[in-house]
Amino acid sequence: MEERENRVKLARIITSAALLVVAVLLRRGLAPALWQELLLFLPAYLVAGYDVLLEALECLREGEAFDEDFLMAVATIGALVVGFLPGGTEQFAEAVFVMLFFQVGELFEDVASDRTRRSVTQLMDIRPDSARLERDGSLEVVSPGEVHVGDVVVLRPGDRVALDGTVIEGSSSLDTVALTGESAPRDVRVGSDVISGCVNESGVLRVRVTKEFGESTASRILDMVEGANKSKSRSESLIRRFAHVYTPIVVYAALVLAVVPPILSGDFMASFSGWLIRALTFLVVSCPCALVISVPLTFFGGIGGASRRGILIKGSNHLEALANATVIAFDKTGTLTRGSFAVEAVHPSLIDEEELLHLAAHVESLSTHPIASALRDAYGSADDGCEVSGIQELAGRGIKATVNGQEVAVGNERLMDDIGCGFKPCSHAGTIVHVALDGQYAGHIVVADQVKEDAQRAISALHAIGVKRTVMLTGDQEKVAADIARRLGLGEHHADLLPADKLGHVERLLAEAHGSGKRGSLAFVGDGINDAPVLARADVGIAMGAMGSDAAIEAADVVLMDDKPSRLAEAIGISRRTLSIARQNIALAIAVKAAILALAALGVAPMWLAVFGDTGVMVLCVLNAARAMR
Repeated sequence: MEERENRVKLARIITSAALLVVAVLLRRGLAPALWQELLLFLPAYLVAGYDVLLEALECLREGEAFDEDFLMAVATIGALVVGFLPGGTEQFAEAVFVMLFFQVGELFEDVASDRTRRSVTQLMDIRPDSARLERDGSLEVVSPGEVHVGDVVVLRPGDRVALDGTVIEGSSSLDTVALTGESAPRDVRVGSDVISGCVNESGVLRVRVTKEFGESTASRILDMVEGANKSKSRSESLIRRFAHVYTPIVVYAALVLAVVPPILSGDFMASFSGWLIRALTFLVVSCPCALVISVPLTFFGGIGGASRRGILIKGSNHLEALANATVIAFDKTGTLTRGSFAVEAVHPSLIDEEELLHLAAHVESLSTHPIASALRDAYGSADDGCEVSGIQELAGRGIKATVNGQEVAVGNERLMDDIGCGFKPCSHAGTIVHVALDGQYAGHIVVADQVKEDAQRAISALHAIGVKRTVMLTGDQEKVAADIARRLGLGEHHADLLPADKLGHVERLLAEAHGSGKRGSLAFVGDGINDAPVLARADVGIAMGAMGSDAAIEAADVVLMDDKPSRLAEAIGISRRTLSIARQNIALAIAVKAAILALAALGVAPMWLAVFGDTGVMVLCVLNAARAMR
């Protein structure tokens, strides 16, 4: 429908331009009277501007006269009638040209806006039109809205996942580029969760649906992106408030310009037409459409460009706050670290490293604790024929068991004290797992949460782009927190924090970021689930690695769809560039309009220059705004 409307407008512009050329030629050839000359130009004027005149009348009826349609209608009608005033010169061609060029600018704006929206839609084209539903042993291609929780759908290679679900048969790789901006595939097998918007690359999968279509990840993301522009940034709100005040002022200023100087001249009728032309030119150039159109378009383009990179920003107000971030606070587990334990060091005392791992892994063979999983993964040969019996769990201390007839104890320092074998302290940060063999100290194993590969690069990038403070807030012990902060280059850290303690630190950081007239903002980066209160309190709450997490999408202002902290510097860079483009448009529009308004008031600016000051500047600003998409 939008494309059809644009084609109709283009046809009107071409027709009006042709009629204008015909009118100019006939005027030269026929030398008609003034009223006949008006009739020659009226068809071109009405073809180009009938909708503007109707919109102006509608605004008058609704009591909202001060918009660009009203200003354009008054200015062009005034140009049509000024030639009939004493001492006036006809401005028929100028009136048609002003309306014609205004419509060209409107068309350009419509096309640019449509292309921006279409680009965002294509970038986020993650919601398929159909799904293969398994019903009574056969497959039916149905609309995703007809599939319900508990139904089974089949994904063939090349299919886009329509609904969130769990794999019940098959294995494959999923292309998540539409969600994360990264082309690295994600392997799935029986029991793995799959989310809508991904593309099945290889094997056939049977998936049991866990969410209705409207609640699926793809639907929620699309709704979020489409509604992002409803949250206005401070710049947008300021521009709209400015336009509401500015437009009535220039209308009354034009009225004063048309009436007061002729009165003061002593010969009102003789000089009125000349001052009226100045006032009409003043009205044409005063339209604030370059600001009102280009600034929201810039923010919308920036949000769309970020979406392509797997960075979802819920509104232009959050984009602006992100651009101004000077303090960034991080949760540790799941944000800077993987949230999964692994063996980092093995320090034997009585036996060799392999035997120490072997004993610890067998004693922890039935435990579901993450540290037990790390020990088993490090050994990797649980099925080696060893006999394990008499497993005894000791609350708060560890586990005892008999392995091949030897009594083995695996646990903390308290367990070693209970046995009476003593232990050797370790300077490594992490969880220290001590091992005793038949009552003698056999050594210890260091197990720690794994730092993400790009975490250090992410912190360095943030410092490089001017983020003044990077802070880690964690509930982990001080020794571990200090080690992570040192390795990553964080400016400060606070450990042993309860959720309420984290909130208190965020309040303090907020006060410091906003204090003494500072314009900085605080961003908090967490996993979006257990950090919801802090995400909500910060100026910008950012959820990390939130693909498929409802809690993250709900709680955060910005969602980084993959698991990479390095995306944060990229998100801030996109936000700053978008804000810079918006400021460029504001500066250009105000500077050009102020200059031409002054020239118009002095009678130096012709009507065509006023048209450039309005529509031409709008076109330049819209072109500049389109850069935000890239």
